[in-house]
This record gives sequence, C-alpha cells and structure tokens, in this order.
Amino acid sequence: MATPKPQRSPQEIEDVILRKIFLVTLSGSPEADPRIAYLELTAAEVLSEGRELRLARDLMERVLIDRLSGGFPNAEPPFQYLIGCYGRACDEGRKIGSMKDKNVRSEMEDVVKQAKKLAVSYCRIHLGNPEMFGGASPDAGAGKSNVSPLLPYVFGKVASTVEGFGSTSEGVKPPPGFIEEFFEDSDFDSLDPILKQLYEDLRGSVLKVSALGNFQQPLRALMLLVSFPMGAKSLVNHPWWIPKGAYLNGRVIEMTSILGPFFHVSALPDPTIFKSQPDVGQQCFSEASTRRPSDLLSSFTTIKTVMNNLYTGLKEVLLCLLRKAETRDSVLEYLAEVINKNASRAHIQVDPMSCASSGMFVNLSAVMLQLCEPFIDRDLSKKDKIDPKYVFYSNRLDWRPLTALHASSEEVAEWINKGDTEKRIKSGEHNEGQNRFLQSQEATSSGSGQSSGTEREKYPFICECFFMTARVLNLGLLKAFSDFKHLVQDISRYEDTLSTLKDMQGQAPSPQVDNEIARLEKEIELYSQEKLCYEAQILRDKDLIQWALSFYRLMVVWLVDMVGGFKMPLPSNCTKEFACMPEHFIEDTMELLIFASRIPKALDGVLLDDFMNFIIMFMASPQFIRNPYLRAKMVEVLNCWMPRSGSSITASLFEGHQLSLQYLVRNLLKLYVDIEFTGSHTQFYDKFNIRHNIAELLEYLWQVPSHRNIWRQIAKEEEKGVYLNFLNFLINDSIYLLDESLNKILELKTLEAEMSNTAEWESRPAQERQERTRLFHSQENIIRIDMKLANEDVSLLAFTSEQITAPFLLPEMVERVASMLNYFLLQLVGPQRKSLSLKDPEKYEFRPKDLLKQIVQIYVHLARGDSENIFPAAISKDGRSYNEQLFGAAADVLRRIGEDGRVVREFLDLGAKAKVAATEAMDTEEALGEIPEEFLDPIQYTLMKDPVILPSSRITVDRPVIQRHLLSDTTDPFNRSQLTVDMLIPNVELKARIEEFVRSQESKKRGEGLSFPSPKGLIQTTNEEMLID
Repeated sequence: MATPKPQRSPQEIEDVILRKIFLVTLSGSPEADPRIAYLELTAAEVLSEGRELRLARDLMERVLIDRLSGGFPNAEPPFQYLIGCYGRACDEGRKIGSMKDKNVRSEMEDVVKQAKKLAVSYCRIHLGNPEMFGGASPDAGAGKSNVSPLLPYVFGKVASTVEGFGSTSEGVKPPPGFIEEFFEDSDFDSLDPILKQLYEDLRGSVLKVSALGNFQQPLRALMLLVSFPMGAKSLVNHPWWIPKGAYLNGRVIEMTSILGPFFHVSALPDPTIFKSQPDVGQQCFSEASTRRPSDLLSSFTTIKTVMNNLYTGLKEVLLCLLRKAETRDSVLEYLAEVINKNASRAHIQVDPMSCASSGMFVNLSAVMLQLCEPFIDRDLSKKDKIDPKYVFYSNRLDWRPLTALHASSEEVAEWINKGDTEKRIKSGEHNEGQNRFLQSQEATSSGSGQSSGTEREKYPFICECFFMTARVLNLGLLKAFSDFKHLVQDISRYEDTLSTLKDMQGQAPSPQVDNEIARLEKEIELYSQEKLCYEAQILRDKDLIQWALSFYRLMVVWLVDMVGGFKMPLPSNCTKEFACMPEHFIEDTMELLIFASRIPKALDGVLLDDFMNFIIMFMASPQFIRNPYLRAKMVEVLNCWMPRSGSSITASLFEGHQLSLQYLVRNLLKLYVDIEFTGSHTQFYDKFNIRHNIAELLEYLWQVPSHRNIWRQIAKEEEKGVYLNFLNFLINDSIYLLDESLNKILELKTLEAEMSNTAEWESRPAQERQERTRLFHSQENIIRIDMKLANEDVSLLAFTSEQITAPFLLPEMVERVASMLNYFLLQLVGPQRKSLSLKDPEKYEFRPKDLLKQIVQIYVHLARGDSENIFPAAISKDGRSYNEQLFGAAADVLRRIGEDGRVVREFLDLGAKAKVAATEAMDTEEALGEIPEEFLDPIQYTLMKDPVILPSSRITVDRPVIQRHLLSDTTDPFNRSQLTVDMLIPNVELKARIEEFVRSQESKKRGEGLSFPSPKGLIQTTNEEMLID
C-alpha cells in the first residue's frame, strides 16, 4: 500500500508559487533551471530575522528588488523579466483554480494577484527610469532602435491573424490582462512619460509608409492606447499633438504631429521628397496598359480595402477622444489647426513644402464624413443644430479669407461687429442662463485653447463637425477631384504632343525629337500611374462618394432653410446669413455632383430631388448668388443629368418634377442672358462654353411637351423682356461662331497647302515646321469647337422658330435676324463656298448641307409667321450679304439633297417677295430724294420712323435702332451713362415733321407720275401686337 503524499501547508505552497513566479531561491542548492537566481542577500536578511528560508507575500518586493539589482548571470533584461513574472503568475493562477480547499485557493489567488500587481508596478518604474536596476537596457547596447520595450507587447496585443497588404508582424504576445492592468491601474504622472514615448514610437513607425506598407499594426496599437482614459489624456497633452514653432505650416503638422503620419498613409501621389514606400504607382500600376484587367482589379480592390481600414481606425481614434469631455476640445483644436494651416490648399497651385499632402486631406475627408454619419441620415433630423452664426462668432476656424455667396467682406465685418455689440449688451442679464443652456447641449464643445480675454462661443458638436467637414472637404476630397481632372488633361495634352512629334519624326527624323519623344513617354507613364492611384483610392470607393453626397444634401437643405425652404419665387431680399455663407459650400456641392455623375452607378440610391430644387431656385438668382460662374456650374450639373439615350434614373427630375416644370426653362433662358457679363477678363470666351451647356438642355427640354408649352408661354409673356434678350445673344453668338469657324477653315487650308508641297515644306527649318504643325493642330481644335457650338445655336434657332416667331419679327430684331440669315446663306452657297471644301468636314463638325437646311427652315418659319409682311423688306434691306440670286442657288442645293419640296417652294416665294421689296425700297429712296440730316438716325444714317430722345445725352435716335443696341449694351452709346428702354422719350414733334416730309415728297412725286409706298408701310410704330404662330 503506497504511502499517502504529505499535504503541504499554505506557507509551503506560497513559497513554491513565488519561487516559480520570480525564478528565485533562498537556498544555495543547485537548480535545474539556469534562470533561477540564488538571492543570498535576501536569504541572510530572512535568517537574521529568525524566519524560515521561505518566500512569502510580505517578502515579494524585497525579493523582486534583489532579483532586479543583483546582476545575476543568465538574467533577462529587467523589462522582459518582469513581463515573464506576470506571465508565470498567470500560469500559477490557472493551476490554483484546481485546488480543492477553498480557503487555501483564495489565499493563493491573493498571492498571485499581488505578484502580478507588483510586476506591473515595477514595469512602470523601469520604463520611467531605465537606468534603475543595472543601467541602460541591454537592447540599446545591442545596436537596436531606441524604442520603448513595451511597444512589441502592445503590437502583440493588437496582432491580427491576417495582417494588411505589405505588413509584417513585429509583436510579442503579452500575458493575458497585462496591457489592461498596466494602463488602467495607475496614476497619470507615472504613465504619461511611458505613453508619450509609445506615441512617438508609433508615429515613427508609420512615417513615410504608403497604403501598401505596415500601418495597420501601429494604427491598431494607437486605437488600443487611446481607449484607456490615461492614454487619451496623454495623447492630447503630448507636445507633438499640435506642434508649436515659428515655422509651423501644414506640411510640418503632417510630418511632426502624432496623428499626422497616420493621416499621411495613402495611395495618392506626393512629391519625391515626401514620397512614401512602397511606391503604390510603381508596384501596382507600372506599364498598366500591358497588364491583365484582373491584375488591375486586384490592385484596385486591395487599395480600397486597406484605405477603408485606415479610415475606420482613424475614425475610432478620434471618436474615442471626442467621447471624453476632457479631450474633446483638444481634438477640435487639432482639426482646426490642420485646416487653418492648410488653407492655401484651395489655391490652384499648391506649395508642397508648406501644405499637407492630398493623401492626408482625402483621408481626413473620409474620417470627417464618417464622424458626420449620425446626422446625415435620410430625414436630416438634426440639421437645426447647425447654427449659421458659427461662421461669424466661432474663432476656431478662420473664415475671413473666404469669398461669401453675396456679401462683401466689409458687409460681413459690419454684421459681425453689430452682433458682438448686441451680445455684450445682452450678456449681463442672460449670461448665467445661457451657460446652463449650452452645457446641457448634446456633445457641446468646451472652452477655447486661445486666450482672447473673452470666452469662446459654445456650439454643439454637430455644428462644429459640420463646418469643419465642409472646410476639410473643400481642401481635401474636392481638391483631389480638381487635381485628378487636371492630371487627365495633362495626360491628354502630352499624348497630343507625342502624336504630333511622332508625325514630325516620320517626316524629318532628328535626335532632338527622339529625345523629346522618350521624355514624353516617360512622363505619360508616370502620370498614368498617378491617375490609376486616384482611381483606386477615390473613384472606386462608392461609399466615400455617397457619404459626401449625403453630406452635401444636408448642406443644400440647410442653406435653403435660411431663405424659407423649397418654394418659389424666392424672397425679394437675401438674408444676411445666406449672403455671408462661404461660396465654396455651393461650389463644392456642384463639383461633387458633376464628378459623381461621371462615375458609373455612383448616383444609384442617392436622393437627388433636393439638389434639383436647389439648382432651379438659385441658378438664375444673382441677388442670392453673386458669382455667375457658380450659377453656371449648376447648369453643368443638369447637363450631366440630362437623359441622353433610353431610360435614365434622372429623367424624372426633368419631366416629373414640379419646380422643374414651372421654372427650369425660364431660369435657363435668364441665365443665358446673365452670363453675357460676368465681370471676368475672359467673359467673352467663357460664355460660349456655358451657353453650350444651356443650349443642350434647352434642346432636350423642347422635346418634352410640358416644357415646350411653358417655353411658348414665356416667349409670349416676355416678348420684350428676357426672351428678346435671349434671342439677341443667341443670334450674336451664332454669327460670331460661324464667322470665326469659316475664317479658320480658310487659314487651315492655307496651312494644308503649305504642308502638301513636300519639296518646299522639307526645305524649311525644322523649328519652323514644328511651329506650323502645332499651329495646324491648334486651328483644327478651334474649328471643331467653334463649329460644334455654331451648329448648336443654329439648331436652337431652327426648332424654336417653327412655333415661336413673334420675337424674331419685332422692329428692333427683324433686320438683325435677316442679316444673320443672309450672311449664312452667302457663306454656304455664295461664290466662296468652294474655298470652304475640306477633305474630311465631319472631323471638324462642319456639315454644310445640314446647316443650309436649318438656315432655310428659319427663313420659312419666319415667313409663315409674318402676318405684317415685314420680313421680305428686312431681308432686302441688308446691304452686306443680300443677293437675290442666292435664293435660287440655295434651292438647287436643297433639291439635290432631298429637302421637302414644300419648304423649297416657300423659300423661293420668300426670295421673290424680298426682290419686290428691294425694288420698292429703291423706288422709295429715289422718291424721297435728299433727306434732311435731322431726320436721319445718327447711328444707322437711315430715315427715322419712331424718333426718341436719349435722356442724358439728349440726342435723338430711331427707336428700333436704340432698342437693338440696348439688347446687348444697357448704356447710352454717346456718353456711356446707364440707359433702359423705359427711359426713352418719344420725340413727337420730330416724328410729325418726318411724316409731313414723307407726305410732301409723296405729293411731289405723284405729280411726276411715280408710284410711292403708303406712309403706313414706311412709318412703323413698335406697339403693334405680335402673336406666336
């Protein structure tokens, strides 16, 4: 029978456990484990105290100090030893769990708990004082980096089974519970230096790391540290939280602040000096044209995934800090500093030495949008928490340099000063109650980090977050869209130049051209890599685009609330709050909509009605949005949404939308007129592109019956108003564009002739050939653009004149219309038509047959609506281009190209009437004889029919002549003073004398047997009713 194993006393069990935990012994007998140290000094002290040589809980600290200070052979470095003690304590704790005696088990659990606490405490002491316990860490002597020994264990704590692309695992798994106990059970002063070192190490570990590098492990470590109250407090108190210094700028904050390098991690390009590794463009997209689509798709997916991990991690870090009242304001101060120091990122040219990278700001845009997620819900239920006065009274962000929607900088300053005065008056009686109210707000931001002598206005977090996000998006995501657009344009321009150089090289090879071709091919390859990096991080991230769309939907709804909500017409006066909002709020909204509209499926599921309402309300409202280019941007959005083929998700916005049906055509016509005068030095050329978009929209809307009916109604109501102005500018543009195109065609043919004479061409110097070749391609582009715009304008005149003729036939307009049509007819079928023949006219959008058909249709449409028979006389009166033979020549061409016979007959009939009118006009001129100069219009030098006096210059002119002038220029042509139609003063006395002169000449010539037209046909008034056919 086996002898039962003697039961150990609790003291013996305690001794065994502590020896195992601390790897020490008090007896000198040899041990199998070489790590076990004999504590001779402690043993002597125990014996001198008359105690047994056993370890006990009251000896733990003495044992630990002796073990750490003893310099034993085979000893681990202090920190690793202490972590080991904690781990062994955990192991012993698990074994204790199987003890049957509850009392002993409870006592031993206390021992283990005390040992763990002691190990953690001495870990902190050692990290705070590395020289203690045997000097500097052996790690430093081994030549390794001087990072906190705790860092690998933090990495081990957050290690994932699947690391990110390009990442490597550097972590050491800590004992269970060690990290939590280390950071939770201590005072701030002990932990702060340790945490500061960890934050600096984490920052260093992601410095210049790209999206393909190992940033995920440091990011998870950062998330872990800020989840502890002490960790959050230490981070925002770190000197590098917001770096200070005389040379502080946006790039310095990005590179030196703790969070900056985390936000810098990106796939987007950066100048070489700041470039991160691995190089995303080189690694994923080099020679992309030769790669398989599946390889590119894999790269796109990888980059999108890792960037979304970064966004989520950084959002959690900020959210953790924002949830704590004592750190919230520091986060807002950091964000404000980043925004303010990078304000120049909004410039077209950005200095990379003083501004943070695009990568940082796109990342910050994504993070801010995620922070906004709770209040950009479908119902926008929290929009009332956004206070427009934040722009004036919060001194966190600098709004002063920003252009306002309608107010001048002086008006904004005046309003702010007035508001400050009112606040000071009221503050005495309301201060206490106001403070209580503000403190009760959800997520209220706390006091100012700036000492200004007065307490900063307090706003709810939702309000602060909204305005900061708007600024970040302007400097980040929207700036990236602009950079991408310019990058694509650069690539296109380089490719055109490369094509030209290759043509030249084929004609006259030279080493210089070879070198230039090689340089361009290298540039195009690098630019193409950058373009694909933008596509990977931004264009293919549908969630990012849709978050931004949701944010800007809130923006437009919030702005509209300032003017009374979605209803028309708008108030007569713009509210001060709306007038003073930054212009970029709306510009960014429109740019995002344009960009998103060009990305397949980006608008799927997005609520566009609010955007549509906003655009219709404000695109023709200069009293609310002063900048005409900003209102023109709204038309560009509509142009992107315009259904072009088959069904479209946006068709209902145009064809079933209430505000659209009532106001869209009206406001497009008004903007077409307004855009004539933008105040810019490039206004003459800008208007053509803007009107191109408007014309495309109008052409589409004419096909929608409900819009066409409204259009006809506007033409009738505004016959002498906006519609007449629209018609005038449409005719002006048509004449200019077609004239410019035809002249350029003649220049192009001259260049073609030069280049086709091979012997003479090759005898010219190479530089001259290069310049002439570039000029040739430039002329080709100009003709293509101008011809396209001219076709559009003539088409607009053709289809509208079929149903709306009255405005064309007004006295102030009819001669202008006739002159335009005659000029076009002369160019298309006159003597010089053969000189306009091109080898490939379609290449230049030059379709002379279609153009002729449309011109003739306009003639015929106006003739059908000419109930007063004034159009033939207007045609024949044009001394510059009218020729009766052109009508027959045009009819011959029309028959050959298969035009409707009825139209040809009506056109010839109109030509015959014009011929008769020309004969009558000659007879009239002869019958009148010499006309007194006072009866002649001083501008046209023709007999006045309805003389009027100009109020400021007091000069008398013919009403139709001055009205035609005022359509394009609202000033007196003699002294440039302001002039409108209603200011004209009828010269009744002169009109009577003119009529008497005509009658007397008639009587005189009648006696000589000459026929003479009736005075009624000669003297026309301008108040006759003109109706739409």
